Amino acid sequence: MLAASRRALLLERLRTDGRIVAKEIAAELGLSEDSIRRDLRELDAQGLAVRVYGGALPASPAVADYATRASVSPDSKRRVAAAAVALIEPGATIILDGGTTTLAIVHALPVNFPGTIITHSPTIAAALLEHDVEVFLIGGRLFKHSAVACGAAAVEAAGNISADVFFLGVTGIHPTVGLTTGDAEEAAMKRALSARAAETYVLGSAEKIGAGSRYTVLPLSKVAGIITDRPTDDPTSRELASIGVNLIHADEVPPR
Repeated sequence: MLAASRRALLLERLRTDGRIVAKEIAAELGLSEDSIRRDLRELDAQGLAVRVYGGALPASPAVADYATRASVSPDSKRRVAAAAVALIEPGATIILDGGTTTLAIVHALPVNFPGTIITHSPTIAAALLEHDVEVFLIGGRLFKHSAVACGAAAVEAAGNISADVFFLGVTGIHPTVGLTTGDAEEAAMKRALSARAAETYVLGSAEKIGAGSRYTVLPLSKVAGIITDRPTDDPTSRELASIGVNLIHADEVPPR
């Protein structure tokens, strides 16, 4: 089998099965594991897959730059954001992660909503200028790819806050590897923010479910739930539910 044909087959398996185990597919195709690993390295280099121990996962389109992500699954993000807003109690203190789905939360939040929002995203803070909420902006080194503050100063500042809920944005949500993102320092910042909230909810717009990225943020057991609009009979949704993940389906959350 030619290399191009093998890689096309591997991509199809990632699409249908949600993961590849190198040993298993090598045996199925009668090839060496080294050949499969070389193919997976090439797909990883092209941004089409993410290599993990023993195989690979589908690459998330959510690792693209901020401007590009704004055009990825916008309707799904709006549905997830509306469901997130419905979970917020009046007067609550909320931590909003950076990203385009959390920006959709700002757009869905009533202008007169009473409460406090803490964020490390200047984009999110600026979008809240016309809202009545108190806004606290965490500073640090600006990670331009995601338009958020990261690094030691930001993590230290996060240690001085406390909140009721953290709405976490990730680039990958996968039953095997958990919650992932594409940058190590950004992953560390997300963990620091989650540690300061009583509950963490993951914003699971359509393009993130079943995908993976390079760096682990949190295991699935560490979050209160994943807000998603993927159907309940979706294979990845079923697998997540089977391991005890609380899936909050956007169409089942009544508006506040």
